[in-house]
Amino acid sequence: MNMRRRSLIATVLGAAALPVRAARAQARPMVKIAVLTDLSGPYSGIAGLGSIACTNLAAKEFAAAALLPFDIQVVSADHRNDAARGAALAAHFYDNEGVDLIIDVPNSDVALAVNAVAHEKGRAYINCGAGTGQLTGSACSPTTIHWSYDTNMLARSTGGAFTQAGGSTWFFVTADYVFGRQLEQVTTGYVIAAGGRIEGSAAYKFPGTTDFSPMLRLAEQSGASVLGLANAGADVTACVRAARALGLADEMRIACLLMQLPDVHLLGLDAAGGLYLTESFYWDLNDRSRAFTQRLMAREKPPFYPDMIHAGCYAGTLHFLKAVAAMGVANAKSDYGAVFAHMKANPTDDDAFGRASIRRDGRVMVPAFLFQVKTPAESAGPWDYYKPVTTTPADQAFRSLAEGGCAMVKT
Repeated sequence: MNMRRRSLIATVLGAAALPVRAARAQARPMVKIAVLTDLSGPYSGIAGLGSIACTNLAAKEFAAAALLPFDIQVVSADHRNDAARGAALAAHFYDNEGVDLIIDVPNSDVALAVNAVAHEKGRAYINCGAGTGQLTGSACSPTTIHWSYDTNMLARSTGGAFTQAGGSTWFFVTADYVFGRQLEQVTTGYVIAAGGRIEGSAAYKFPGTTDFSPMLRLAEQSGASVLGLANAGADVTACVRAARALGLADEMRIACLLMQLPDVHLLGLDAAGGLYLTESFYWDLNDRSRAFTQRLMAREKPPFYPDMIHAGCYAGTLHFLKAVAAMGVANAKSDYGAVFAHMKANPTDDDAFGRASIRRDGRVMVPAFLFQVKTPAESAGPWDYYKPVTTTPADQAFRSLAEGGCAMVKT
């Protein structure tokens, strides 16, 4: 690693270290968790500081609930949506910082690069922020778990709902990297299987595109009835705004294949009202999700409402720490594959998602909730944004084990 990169990493780590329990004079084992996220780019709103806050909350709550024979520390870094940078940070975390678990990692290109590092080193990795199904398919690993969502879930829930409701002709505006391409591809399969057809698509450079009007005009010219937005974060909100400004919302139905609560808040209900989206978590879903959100808001200044990526960081951290405590720190650090086997053998249970399970390929099995965004007249107040439309059970929300192609399942 060259001096410039060493300096960069040291600066990031030094600024981001967030100790959960102060180091004591006597030597105690340390479990260290790194939140590798987007703090400055298009996914900073749906991951970023919220992912760090939820990871910290899980660590602090777990430490407070038991007399642990070890300390917990959370650190973080910004991968800046660069796969090479993400891989370098992951290697540094594992090799030089004593990190036991890397979590979050929005952006599928970065997620796969980090996955390769974690697999090579046999280290623990929980992805909550990326959509690529390869993490539980061709790139599956004994020490990788995929929380919250993936492209198949989004395509089946949101894409399937639009097609069943008569949206038989589609045009896609797609972020030109692995997540966007996979999301378009999987959604296309559902549309065609339902008897629909694809009228065209327009891919754009990611990250860095700010003017989406050329792609949206192509969508308008296609004559399609559905505008499929195969993107996320700041890009999807920019596309919705531009589509509204161009009058496309009067001619086409807008399918936001990955939109989350912070995106809706940023758009406002005047612009987002009526849109459909899929999440595996919503703060107002039930008593447990409300309790989790209230505890989080009580800690954070300014308070914020979490989305499914944030919730995944909370749930993943909690389940990992439960496994480490059950096995003992020394045993856990000697075999992270055994830690993940323990996590898969025992059901998850937390206030964000409730009780769930982890499949052999590392897929966390949670239901997919299709929501419609409320109009201003329907909302009872701040952050009252979603009304439920339908629920896809966990065993139907994701592709089957056989379809994924994970080598661990075949052997």
